[in-house]
Amino acid sequence: MNLTLWIATGLLAAVALLGGTSKTFFPKARLDAHPASWTSRASTGFVKALGVLELLAAVGLVLPAVLDVAPVLVPVTAVCWVVLMVGAMITHGRLGQPRLVLLTAGYLALAAFVAWGRFFVVPL
Repeated sequence: MNLTLWIATGLLAAVALLGGTSKTFFPKARLDAHPASWTSRASTGFVKALGVLELLAAVGLVLPAVLDVAPVLVPVTAVCWVVLMVGAMITHGRLGQPRLVLLTAGYLALAAFVAWGRFFVVPL
């Protein structure tokens, strides 16, 4: 189970790192050009703030456990990711993007699994 939780955590961290990097460092115009983009309706500051949150999530999912410094932050970060994904699902739902709602629901389920596993099954 520990290995499964590490794999799930690594996948979530990779998703957060990729999303956070693009939102934080790519120009908003480039993000707006994507066909399934929601960023055209959001301010640049909001998009950049979400990007920073995603980068912090990537760090919070891995480093506390690897460094053995406040490892309880791993499941706490996973719970925060669940909350973030609820907001993403609402946004994609309002924009009529059912595929992205399903993808985001998958990320939410993965984060919930990590939170449950690290809080109750195999705590760090």
